[in-house]
Amino acid sequence: MARFFILLTTFLLGISLISSAQAFYGFYVGKDDKPLFNKSSQVVYVRDGDRNIITMVNNYKGEAKDFALVVPVPTLLKKDEIRIINNATIQRLDDYSAPRLVEYHDSDPCQPSETTYELSITPPAPVVNKAEQLGVEIEAKYTVGEYDILLLSAQESKNLVTFLKSEGYQLPAGAERVISRYIKQDMKFFIAKINLTVFVETGYTKLRPIQIAYDSKRFILPIRLGTLNAKGEQELFVYALARKGQVKITNYRTIKLPTNRELPSYIKKKKLFGKFYKDMFNTQAKKYNKVAFLEYAWNMSHCDLCGAKPLTNKELKELGVFWKDDPVYLSRLHLRYDKKKFPEDLMFQITADHSTFQGSYALHHAFTGAAQCIAGNKYFHKELPKRFKEEIKTLAELTNWKIKDIRKQQGIPKHNTYQTDDWIERIWD
Repeated sequence: MARFFILLTTFLLGISLISSAQAFYGFYVGKDDKPLFNKSSQVVYVRDGDRNIITMVNNYKGEAKDFALVVPVPTLLKKDEIRIINNATIQRLDDYSAPRLVEYHDSDPCQPSETTYELSITPPAPVVNKAEQLGVEIEAKYTVGEYDILLLSAQESKNLVTFLKSEGYQLPAGAERVISRYIKQDMKFFIAKINLTVFVETGYTKLRPIQIAYDSKRFILPIRLGTLNAKGEQELFVYALARKGQVKITNYRTIKLPTNRELPSYIKKKKLFGKFYKDMFNTQAKKYNKVAFLEYAWNMSHCDLCGAKPLTNKELKELGVFWKDDPVYLSRLHLRYDKKKFPEDLMFQITADHSTFQGSYALHHAFTGAAQCIAGNKYFHKELPKRFKEEIKTLAELTNWKIKDIRKQQGIPKHNTYQTDDWIERIWD
């Protein structure tokens, strides 16, 4: 079977925010000896009552002639409960909720006016007989889009592991222990394989997201399998959509990212917003342990300083929002996890909290004109140096960048002192 490659994507505010491969929250099992690393995941979770619609964005890092994805699910899925959606819709959701950059431009200090701003978002199936002999039951098998799907159940984890290995798959260390926990919870196993023939025929350069729907009283996202073939810590972005209010994690603490901070304006000029955000998040992740970070929370019927237009009803429906007229609340959660920091699956609840939040960072561009007045002197020689000092301090605290390096990059606009002929102005200045 021919070797193939899936193009990796980066997602950010129009510039490279975090460069990493995106993957499902399950684990990969590959048919060759080269490792497949699960470094970052995007999951869209729509929840209303006991109804769950989960979209898993697939983009893996590594090579394999063939691979399968194993995800625990609470119930057996029918074919019409599995579908493929467009990558573009996920990108729209990410663009809409991503941390954003706001730009302010100072007016002429000699002609005071309201400060204006603009938003910048630089922005083949296993053999059935073999399965039965090993005590693994193939509950269902489908082909959906470019994926061959199997729904498996087993009484013993070692039987499922033995079955997968008998099909030539290399499982990550620790798989049997984690699978055993899910079997005790009566979970089933959703296995998606690439159907290379179909994939080539689609003409797509990367796999499309898989979406599943099911009824379950448990509002939970299984992440433990996702740590098995991870090389170090992983990033997880959860876009939770509900009609009643914010979605919050109940078994881990959630805190808000630092927001509404002013940064030196050179951040945009030198295209450093992505690096800033990554380093800022790294600083926060090291500061706090076992926490999820809230990056965005809003009623999607409107927004303030939108990074992108709100999603259309058609796009929301594609993501699984099946209700009409009622609001759609989006909670964007970002966590960095491994099996030590997050030993449990994520448990959620829908709250009545309608408060809004967004990660927002401002650039305050200085006036660069002549400013031939006494007020101009005050602006260039007092106000700007003070403001730049605060911006430099803020950037250093958020990112751990060195102050001397920031100061060198920032600089202060040069301006001649205005000399007035009015002796009264000179005295009072």
